[in-house]
Amino acid sequence: MTTLYHPHEIEPKWQNVWEEQKVFKVTEDPSRKKYYCLEMLPYPSGRIHMGHVRNYSIGDVVARYKRMRGFNVLHPMGWDAFGMPAENAAIAHKTHPAQWTQQNIRTMKSQLQRMGFSYDWDREIATSEPDYYKWEQLLFLRLYEKRLAYKKRSFVNWCDSCQTVLANEQVEGGKCWRCDSTILLRPLEQWFLKITAYARELREETHKLKGWPEKVLAMQREWIGESEGAMVRFPIEESPKESIEIFTTRPDTLFGVTFLSLAAEHPLVLELSKGASQEAEVRRFIEKVARIDRTKRLAGEYEKEGVFTGATCLHPLNNRRLPIYAANFVLMEYGTGAVMAVPAHDQRDFEFARKYGLPIEVVIQPSATEPLHPQTMKEAYVEPGVMANSGRFDGIPSETAKGQIVASLGSCGEKSTIYKLRDWGISRQRYWGAPIPILYCPNCGEVPVPEKDLPVVLPTDVAFTGTGGSPLKKVESFLKTPCPNCPGTATRETDTMDTFMESSWYFLRYCSPHHDRGMFDPKQVDYWMPVDQYIGGVEHAVLHLLYARFFSKVLRDIGWHHLSEPFENLLTQGMVIKDGAKMSKSKGNVVDPDALIEKYGADTVRFFSLFAAPPEKDLDWSESGVEGGVRFLRRVWTLMDRLISKGEFAERESPEEKRKVHQTIKKVTGDLEEFHFNTAIASLMELHNFFHDSKIVPSKKSLETFILLLTPFVPHFCEELWRLLGRQELVSTASWPSYEEEAVRAERVTFVVQVNGTLRARLEVAVGLSEEAVRELALKEENVVKHLARKKVVKTIFVPNRLMNLVVQ
Repeated sequence: MTTLYHPHEIEPKWQNVWEEQKVFKVTEDPSRKKYYCLEMLPYPSGRIHMGHVRNYSIGDVVARYKRMRGFNVLHPMGWDAFGMPAENAAIAHKTHPAQWTQQNIRTMKSQLQRMGFSYDWDREIATSEPDYYKWEQLLFLRLYEKRLAYKKRSFVNWCDSCQTVLANEQVEGGKCWRCDSTILLRPLEQWFLKITAYARELREETHKLKGWPEKVLAMQREWIGESEGAMVRFPIEESPKESIEIFTTRPDTLFGVTFLSLAAEHPLVLELSKGASQEAEVRRFIEKVARIDRTKRLAGEYEKEGVFTGATCLHPLNNRRLPIYAANFVLMEYGTGAVMAVPAHDQRDFEFARKYGLPIEVVIQPSATEPLHPQTMKEAYVEPGVMANSGRFDGIPSETAKGQIVASLGSCGEKSTIYKLRDWGISRQRYWGAPIPILYCPNCGEVPVPEKDLPVVLPTDVAFTGTGGSPLKKVESFLKTPCPNCPGTATRETDTMDTFMESSWYFLRYCSPHHDRGMFDPKQVDYWMPVDQYIGGVEHAVLHLLYARFFSKVLRDIGWHHLSEPFENLLTQGMVIKDGAKMSKSKGNVVDPDALIEKYGADTVRFFSLFAAPPEKDLDWSESGVEGGVRFLRRVWTLMDRLISKGEFAERESPEEKRKVHQTIKKVTGDLEEFHFNTAIASLMELHNFFHDSKIVPSKKSLETFILLLTPFVPHFCEELWRLLGRQELVSTASWPSYEEEAVRAERVTFVVQVNGTLRARLEVAVGLSEEAVRELALKEENVVKHLARKKVVKTIFVPNRLMNLVVQ
């Protein structure tokens, strides 16, 4: 055995062995318990960074550990390959997104393989391949049939830089999550998925996800939202058969409504003002509101403004005429995009009414002795009280009146629960995405692409200019196609799907990646799903994770599988921090793992990322921490070199050695079950120190156990030592060691013996020794006997496993 640790010789050697022997290839085996370990698939941006390394090292430890525990482990990898960055790169570098993406995949795959991750590469997928997105298009058609996919005109979040629509979840701080440009509101026809149809179930089932972090579940509940109240309809005076529907949690204030407010982007605003003298002013107001920073608008950090639409509606209970305003503080994404304005009992309405000279009607009085008067009010009264100016409800406590008023609405309203969640806009005005399988025929209208014609393949002969929206509109061979329903020529939809569509079901495709008769093989999905452990960043809490849960419920309801929730357990790892900021290309603080591998080896890089911080906490980058990791591995190597070279192992474990080894097995096993990787490694360091510092010669069995426990963290290193110890099978396929509870319980502790609080002796005794037994031993200690001479023990203070204090006088 060489006396030096050479990771650059060891690591490629064992990676080749794993590949040749297909060690991590897995198939369904009903006789074994399965374990599906999955990290969120990466976007092929060019090169992996330390954030990737940390995420995938965590997953690899779990997968290797579970495999050694006897589980049939599925641990796949693939690529979230569509998206705007590839299209931007094509424009900047005069290349094709497919070519750019494929090159990045080759590079990143090579990097992941150098790290020694235990992936079943036979299951690799790329979401930009037609044989993947074909099934996504088929799902879209099924949703279209069930009216869960639909097209409508609405105001959308528009990124001028990316020239595309963004979902609400993709707007961060009023800016594009990709390029950081300010987002504008723009009216546009686009496709939606009706995720709101599942709002109640999505929210309720967060309480059943026991293996998820509470912070993620809280974020999802907050995003979905839930408000109980009443839906009320106000007939439009100019069109009595039409009405404006509002939702309110305060039906007790209904008699205090003096006007209605609509969001500027509400489709009725332009319709109501059309032909009126206010039409031009309304249009200017809409444009002004579209330029308000989204974050400020959500937070209300701007002056409350509005404009009269020129139309009025009727109060459903007293038939009072109410003006209809467009207001900048009303948001389309909340409720119905319309609110009943009660200035006396809502502060925003109060400020708006004062500014525009609108009536204020007090309908809830705090007390009969000090009644409120609209003329003297300085602010809205928002607390409960007694009903006033509300007809037959006068004098009733306002909380009691809520239900009675809702009951009195008849056909004009009813009790209702609404959700903050809005339908998912999936249209993107770009090229590099899955085509939406819809045609537009001048004779037949909107026509779904026949299933036999799937996939609608993204054409490759596309020119990228970066201007003018989607380049698909200029590809005649793609754009024009025969209508399947008539002899005419139809036009294809040129919007492509949001990339969250691909990542909402990829985990199902891994179960049967080569299945060619559907999205997945139901039998294989029944075996592998749900994912037992999902690992990824908390930044995906309401983006990817919510959509993936939605897809699982949709697929269940159309009969493709039986699963309601896709992920049994979720681990959200912290970020890698360097120079006080998240490690990222945009901040210029990225550390290239390849450079670290060249200098230290992959096992050292893995070791550092796992030992430096608990997985759920942020990890501060430290070159000295990496060097500390390689120093530990070298010390282990040196110790093993000395022992193996001499070949003088103890025939059997000494009691002390057995106790220490079995304590370590128990500790490391428990820590791995709880993802406490750093403390597990610390225990292994202690065991190494025991072997190194102890005067006894360890047994070969103890050294083998040490290597087995270390294997999930530094697998190449352990494969080499395992072989040098004479074992012919791979340590990666070996069984995890078990501990004997009796050996663990036989631990000895140092007992402090005091006389009147002063240390007089130390005893090495077995754990759990009784007070009587410890006292008997203490009274035999020479120094204790000396300090008890001619004195009487009047009291004994006993702390199990720690201390005995003899109080004397």
